[in-house]
Amino acid sequence: MRNLILILGDQLNLDASAFDDFDPLMDQIWMAEVREECTEVWSSKPRIAVFLAAMRHFKARLEEKGWPLEYRNLEDSENLGTLPLELNAAIQRHAPRQLIMTAPGDWRVLEEIKAVAHRHDLFLEIRNDRTFFTTVHDFVAFTSGRRQIRMEYWYRALRKQHDILMDNGEPVGGQWNFDADNRKSFGKEGPKESQKPLGFAPDAITQTILALVQARFPDHPGSLNDFSWPMTQEEADQALTDFLDHRLALFGPYEDAMWQGEPYLFHSQLSMAMNLKLLSARRVVRAVEVRYREGAIALASAEGFIRQVLGWREYVRGIYWTQMPAYQELNALAASQDLPGFFWTGETSMNCLSQCLSQSLNLGYAHHIQRLMVIGLYALLFGVRPDAVHEWFLAVYVDAVEWVELPNTLGMGQFGDGGFMASKPYVASGQYIHRMSNYCASCTYDSKQRVGPKACPYTTLYWDFLIRHRDQLSSNPRMGMQFKNLASIAPALQEEIKAQARQHRELVLQEAAQPPSGC
Repeated sequence: MRNLILILGDQLNLDASAFDDFDPLMDQIWMAEVREECTEVWSSKPRIAVFLAAMRHFKARLEEKGWPLEYRNLEDSENLGTLPLELNAAIQRHAPRQLIMTAPGDWRVLEEIKAVAHRHDLFLEIRNDRTFFTTVHDFVAFTSGRRQIRMEYWYRALRKQHDILMDNGEPVGGQWNFDADNRKSFGKEGPKESQKPLGFAPDAITQTILALVQARFPDHPGSLNDFSWPMTQEEADQALTDFLDHRLALFGPYEDAMWQGEPYLFHSQLSMAMNLKLLSARRVVRAVEVRYREGAIALASAEGFIRQVLGWREYVRGIYWTQMPAYQELNALAASQDLPGFFWTGETSMNCLSQCLSQSLNLGYAHHIQRLMVIGLYALLFGVRPDAVHEWFLAVYVDAVEWVELPNTLGMGQFGDGGFMASKPYVASGQYIHRMSNYCASCTYDSKQRVGPKACPYTTLYWDFLIRHRDQLSSNPRMGMQFKNLASIAPALQEEIKAQARQHRELVLQEAAQPPSGC
């Protein structure tokens, strides 16, 4: 054998760079489902099923093409349980001259594969992932010599380089950023035109996986009853068209809004397909721009969505690969609390948090504001260790691949990197949630109250957070108003806030259900 081509569960595209120069007469493709990748973190049933079902569909596609493929099923009796063990055995069977793969999305997995290659004295060729607009080398070159690394300047450079939403070298509309137009709430009437995203009924392959996951991982969180994610490149393309036709126009204005019982609203649900490479970021961005150029959507919606994909998505990938492995250990705010047990059950009296946790556990999905400004915000204010929050986010969401999840969680959500990813902690009181959703309308707490039996824990913990981190954060220019407001609170009331926050933590850690066995 000439080359053993390694394909991982987040590399499911036929035009992957690993297949460049592929010769079915001399090369072999290798894929493996292993238990360790389902239990490295205590993954939810939807997340496990998404990866395994998408891999099985890709296996079927490769077999249709007649390409030589060695594929290890999870339920195979001889399955060794880990990628290194399975790869080691495959090398012993086939004795390839070298290994080839597209750059993976997980630092741990890459190091494990490198170690196996070294053990066999085999060259491992790692090729660029063309589904992205940039490479890690591009990011290094752009950030070299800069005192501060900020997404905004990276995003603008990529807009220029790839001629996206540009006219004659200038941004369309005369400005780069339309965030000010994209922060609307629904008001009391709620969303009027939201349409549930296109779903895909599980075919025979997917049904087999759903049964397998239920049998092999019965105690893992989540439900498979409503499983309808796209599992092939063709289905992912249909999901993109559905988003463009039915939700993109209102995505921009309401991208930060939340509404009870409405998990999807105007969001795309494309991140899973993009992160498994069923759908290229290039295809998505160009399709959105075409809709704007055709006059089908407003510029604010087009720019707001493209910013998430071209800006943040490429940016967090650069952060991850240039800062690992030390990045995952960062804890700039010295957070030390354990993850509350109700993160695994959704059973809490805080309605917003209960709604978002239950939705996440059952569907494996929540949109970015639910993740950042409800779930992540509570963990940050409570003082949960960033590594524990990271492991929960990686375990629960169907689109979670570590390169994108870790910087967003530890850096942006928990400020664990001290400002490398984001220039300030994303902290707010319960009033933010009240303004952007209707969660508070059916909650036992009052978002305006800081102390007392009706005080919203978010509001209490918000002021407690500012008090606890005053020395460290008060000089941050983007938090000046917040600390000015803190200074106006009488010392006696600040002591009450601290006492109530302390009591809340004690009650949560004492009464919350423990994570289920096996976690």
